[in-house]
Amino acid sequence: MKTLQELTRPNIWNLKPYSSARDEYKGAVASVFLDANENPFNTPINRYPDPLQNELKLALSRLKGVKPEQIFLGNGSDEAIDLLFRAFCEPAIDNVVAIDPTYGMYQVCADINNVAYRKVLLNEEFQFSADDLLAAVDEHTKLIFLCSPNNPTGNNLLHKEIDRVLHEFDGIVVIDEAYIDFSNLASYLTKLHKHPNLVVLQTFSKAWGSAAIRLGMAYASADIIDIFSKIKYPYNVNLLTQKQGLDMLLKYHDIEKWVKTLLDTRAELMKEFAKLPCVEKVFHSDANFFLARVTDATAIYNYLVGLGIIVRNRTNVVLCDNCLRITVGSRVENHQLLDALKAYQAS
Repeated sequence: MKTLQELTRPNIWNLKPYSSARDEYKGAVASVFLDANENPFNTPINRYPDPLQNELKLALSRLKGVKPEQIFLGNGSDEAIDLLFRAFCEPAIDNVVAIDPTYGMYQVCADINNVAYRKVLLNEEFQFSADDLLAAVDEHTKLIFLCSPNNPTGNNLLHKEIDRVLHEFDGIVVIDEAYIDFSNLASYLTKLHKHPNLVVLQTFSKAWGSAAIRLGMAYASADIIDIFSKIKYPYNVNLLTQKQGLDMLLKYHDIEKWVKTLLDTRAELMKEFAKLPCVEKVFHSDANFFLARVTDATAIYNYLVGLGIIVRNRTNVVLCDNCLRITVGSRVENHQLLDALKAYQAS
């Protein structure tokens, strides 16, 4: 790959980051804090949170098998996605390459940062070819985004194709693993030590059942994480989120049970869904949702909305004509959906 300095925007590489009071204090345990102009009342939320989330990173490192200095924590995965553009892509000059369809935030961040966004269409099996992806790359391509399991298609991308991209692209490869806990394939965290150009994104929002706390994770080389830390806002993860994240790590056995339940429920729901007359095809899923092609996605979506049942209409997404994206809910919620669709067909 290119050197990290070659990939990083010069102004970011030379940036002197803001130094907060909590960044500057190091050393012995202290009990009197008169350095950050905080209010002494209303403990504990009167104090600024740890800007580097050290306790949470240490706990995560034990679970994930990576070093704490290889972890970035942000306000959802979206913060890390935006930082990738801000750190590595020169506006109006550089570009990024991504599969299509995929998670829409990559293009939104590209548009916000005035970075050209190049789409490479998936095939009918929702897979990509490394040859096609690499053919879209030029000397100004800084990032490649791969979401696996992919959203909205739900399937794992082929690892042999991902591996080729990692080996042959001289920029940064971002693998978004928001749904990896529902997949039977190993996380690319196991290959992080082999690829200095690899960034892996994960989240507390899906398997961890913690979407409300907005806690995303980026794993990469310590050098890339240093660049993220250089340009992030000083206190980007609040104290309440850090505490809740630590609490979730203490009950990881519950998350494992939730995942197993959701996988069993996914299989049941997809099987019943395929029997519905209004359903033409149910696509394979490695996530906590699945994509289904129906007779009239917009009409069925509007019908369900009228009953207070909300799914995602993806019919305007490329390759997803007349498709609905169905999140696996509780068994009660799933039965409500199935009963509604049976009644829709009967009417």
